[in-house]
Amino acid sequence: MANRPTFHVKKGDSVQVISGNHKGATGKILAVLPKKSQVLVEGVRIIKKHTKKSQDNPNGAILEVEGPLHISNVKLVETGADKAKK
Repeated sequence: MANRPTFHVKKGDSVQVISGNHKGATGKILAVLPKKSQVLVEGVRIIKKHTKKSQDNPNGAILEVEGPLHISNVKLVETGADKAKK
């Protein structure tokens, strides 16, 4: 079995950004990118992505999507429901 990296957070966890331009922001983890040690946090680091013309967007579009943050810049936030489970 290959050595897989283990992280302190996983998809669906509530986290708070502890450093960088988005310090103090909170959100839910949408995805973990283990090869780059990055996470996508809901509503944090929104970037504009320009797309070409396609069937879905006949004129092209400017989409707003979450950008990745390094996993060391987020910390797990415990909510009341999480504490009740433990």
